[in-house]
Amino acid sequence: MVTPSGLVVLTDRRLARGPLVSVVRAAVRGGASWVILRERDLPYGERVALFSEVREVVPPGRLIVAGPDPLGGDAVHLAEADPVPEVDVGLIGRSAHHRLPANGPSTEDYVTLSPIYSTVTKPGYGPALGPERAAVLAGDVPWLALGGIDSGERAAECAAAGASGIAVMGAIMRARDPEAMAAELTS
Repeated sequence: MVTPSGLVVLTDRRLARGPLVSVVRAAVRGGASWVILRERDLPYGERVALFSEVREVVPPGRLIVAGPDPLGGDAVHLAEADPVPEVDVGLIGRSAHHRLPANGPSTEDYVTLSPIYSTVTKPGYGPALGPERAAVLAGDVPWLALGGIDSGERAAECAAAGASGIAVMGAIMRARDPEAMAAELTS
């Protein structure tokens, strides 16, 4: 099973400095390996259309849909309270905040742990775990560091602590140059 690693971009069209597909394309050019399509507030048809557009600019098999409906794809990333999808998917991730689900993840292939650092996107959301505490919480579960990772230095701290990758939203969505920011975070 291939789990997300490297730079994983979470989308947010409201934060994006340009058209979402253009921002994602630039981030992939800069080194983003995976994309998690959020946009859960869109009507179903619009979300499916956006999924199709984003899939065109993401490496094959590297687009994950937030929520239990994979929209025709093969990977989902679930919020803490989301049910497991009713259809078979090849990859399931789950968000975790301050602790893993009771008894650890069961059907999940990986978790995101957040917030690692204080975050501009969700001020007051925390307290920040820090990379070392996140690593202890994750144990043997593959994990992505999420929250406040806005520099190569912070990305390196997470990698040194054992994160499989880093998941970022604001640093890419708000960047004047998403390609350059992705390159900095992957370096």
